Amino acid sequence: MVNVGIVGASGYTGGELLRLLVSRQDISVTLATSRKHNGEYVFKVHPNLKSITTLKFSNPSIDNIARSCDYVFLAVPHGSAVNLVPKLLEVGLKVIDLSADFRLKDPKDYEKWYGFKHPFPDLLEKAVYGLPELHFDEIRKANLVANPGCTSTATILSLAPLVKNNLIDAEKIIVDIKIGSSGVGGSPSIFSHHPERTYVVRPYQVVSHRHTAEIEQELRIISNKKVKIGMTPHAVDIVRGILSTSYGFTNERVQLSQIWHAYREAYNGRKFVRFVKDQQGLEKLPDPKYVIGSNFCDIGFELDERFGRIVAFSAIDNLMKGASGQAVQNLNIMLGLDETTGLLTPSLHPV
Repeated sequence: MVNVGIVGASGYTGGELLRLLVSRQDISVTLATSRKHNGEYVFKVHPNLKSITTLKFSNPSIDNIARSCDYVFLAVPHGSAVNLVPKLLEVGLKVIDLSADFRLKDPKDYEKWYGFKHPFPDLLEKAVYGLPELHFDEIRKANLVANPGCTSTATILSLAPLVKNNLIDAEKIIVDIKIGSSGVGGSPSIFSHHPERTYVVRPYQVVSHRHTAEIEQELRIISNKKVKIGMTPHAVDIVRGILSTSYGFTNERVQLSQIWHAYREAYNGRKFVRFVKDQQGLEKLPDPKYVIGSNFCDIGFELDERFGRIVAFSAIDNLMKGASGQAVQNLNIMLGLDETTGLLTPSLHPV
């Protein structure tokens, strides 16, 4: 039995981690922390877990975590994990960090994209970017896994085969993101207030979105070439889900068979990547509606020969493959289990 703790368990990603783990027979969730809800039953905050667990929230304490856990998930805001991770590693724990604090390899990128000087550049080198479809073997041996962002996961998976195979111009890629309200977390603001959030298709952080850094980094690593992404996210009137639509401009005449070959070669045997490019049925191209509640990433594409572009689509549930589901997938890999353990469930339909 593996003992697992969740630091920051009262938020949406913490709640998803609990939902995925508390019923596992091979894992014991020994600790779920929340300063705000210390002493309360977990199901008071996550009512979907009523009659599933009697776990109570506790205050985060390094000593308590070290005594009760083998592996720790950090489901805390960006900037909150950076000083906690070294202490957890020092006492011998293995860490899966869902924040952005260890995703970028170059310390200077934290000054550029996040506005702070990273205090532990040595750990940036040791951290493994937790996208299993690209870094499976590294994750297996890792002590610190930096779980990717949701927009980054969707976009990287749809673009990596195209960039790696030189099918598009890597320095001129446009990315359009549509994301549900849960993507901003559980802390309310005027922008998440229901009368303001419903019915919207609202652009935000139109240029220089900070997750651009992750996407460029990972595509650069896999292709060994300079990558430039122009990304614009939009808040849309759904609760869960992301649709990433990317526009890549072809370097030369490209055949449909080349694109298919690139994707199939890249994701052969990858159980959470599904190709969706159909002439019949409800889902002819990826749609977040058909991945909700699952850890699948649906990928599709169209070739625009007249304009010389490839349009790549990727749909995920931002709280699953975009956060907690992928974090559990990483835990499975670190434990030497089949990566689908506890995750190979179909999405909800209809929603």
